Amino acid sequence: MPKSIVCYKWTLDEKDIKIKPDDLSLDTSRAKGKISDFDRNAIEEATLIQEQHGGAVHALSYGTSAVKQSLKDVLSRGPETVYWIADNSAETADACVTANVLASAIRKLGPYDLILCGEGSSDLFNQQTAARLAALLGLPCVTYVEKLSVEGDTVKATRKLSDCTEVATVKGPAVISVLGTINKPRIPTLKQVLGAAKKPNKEIKIGDLGLTAEALQPRAVHKAVKGFVAKRKNIVYKEPNAAANVGKLTSSLAAEGVR
Repeated sequence: MPKSIVCYKWTLDEKDIKIKPDDLSLDTSRAKGKISDFDRNAIEEATLIQEQHGGAVHALSYGTSAVKQSLKDVLSRGPETVYWIADNSAETADACVTANVLASAIRKLGPYDLILCGEGSSDLFNQQTAARLAALLGLPCVTYVEKLSVEGDTVKATRKLSDCTEVATVKGPAVISVLGTINKPRIPTLKQVLGAAKKPNKEIKIGDLGLTAEALQPRAVHKAVKGFVAKRKNIVYKEPNAAANVGKLTSSLAAEGVR
């Protein structure tokens, strides 16, 4: 019976983020939080495995104090316990720092048969956390997983690559990152939402993880995030026949350096 832990991120809901027209900076003042999209798939997959094979599912998150808003939501989706690390360092944390924190927490909580992550977070989508976790924990890593099955201590994963699919088989423990196509995350029922309030959530202090100052120092620093606004020329060709319109279009594109 596998014991799984799912790493998830509490992010801003992108549909609530506005772009300021004057400088293209992001207005997040009215943005609500959510569990990162692919992380919901990871939570669902761990829960499906638990429902089929038994065992246990725990959840783990590292973030700012806002991560406390996620606890009831994640527990309503299947995990029996959620562990959370709230620290200001998460405000500037890159994938390296995040992996250092999560790996240290997993060493403290483990061992686990499966460590599941979403393929990337909804906000930064670096796609690095799973691979970094596996390297720090000395475990095999399987990424881009769109189908997963567990038999005893063996994990069989179908990976979706750019031009093909690949079937990988590994013996656990292992780190798995899943795609958004692997399943359809459930919408918690009222009973599950109410039941989440009775499940335990446990805070882990970052100071108890034995991390050095260097381990919490990001390697990549975001200086600014700007919105993108497409600017269209709205040029309309009104020649009497299609061939003449196409000719003018290709000439215009060639003049702008399009080949």
